Amino acid sequence: MNPVSTPRAGALAGAGAVQAATVLEAADVVRADLLEAAGLALARDLRLAFRRRSQLVQPLAFFAMVTMLFPLAISPEPTRLREVAPGALWAGALLASLLALEFLFRDDAYDGTLEQYALSGQSLTGLIFAKTLAHWLLTGFPLALMAPLAALSLGVPGAAVPGILASVAIGSVALSLIGSIGAALTLGIKRSGALLSLLTLPLSLPVLIFGARATQLAISGGPLLPPLELLAALAVLGVTLAPLAAAAAVRIRLE
Repeated sequence: MNPVSTPRAGALAGAGAVQAATVLEAADVVRADLLEAAGLALARDLRLAFRRRSQLVQPLAFFAMVTMLFPLAISPEPTRLREVAPGALWAGALLASLLALEFLFRDDAYDGTLEQYALSGQSLTGLIFAKTLAHWLLTGFPLALMAPLAALSLGVPGAAVPGILASVAIGSVALSLIGSIGAALTLGIKRSGALLSLLTLPLSLPVLIFGARATQLAISGGPLLPPLELLAALAVLGVTLAPLAAAAAVRIRLE
């Protein structure tokens, strides 16, 4: 027996076992009703994400690196850092969320999970929304928790932390929903990262503008409610329209 073939065969068997488990989990989603199916799809995506921890950590590490490099690139003076903190935080959050969007539907399209969802008789829109919610829980919510720490490192006063936390949490919901449309439209395209960014960044500009404004007002102590309401309106609009658009794009890709 060739000694090299045994480890290689073991690796192939392990990969086949992981893929088989993924397909079985998708089959469980197919057999459930809509709310239960959405919950199973959400739980499945969370389990798979923790099996691929490098993809989970990459956006958070990128966000931390961006915010840490700003003092080195501009000035270590606290007053100067406070001025650029809103732009630094939101530019980092936007770019970090883009890093995880490429994997939102790609793996499920390769192993046939999306096709099972489409043929299951369940609402594909609801299942797509569950996958987008999983993306937010794995990327947007951790970014919202990291944003106050990054803001404090940029000289932001502690009184601004609640406002920054609220603005990034609400804004990241809108970013995940907008990104799901771009991820669905670029599904199946090789090296789709650049195209995904070109599609998503223009749609994300209102979130970036209102989020940076809310952060600036939180730092200066101004009225925070108006930009937060605008961010919440964008998030509600995204919840209403983005799953429908993403599901339509996925159906076109599968036909």
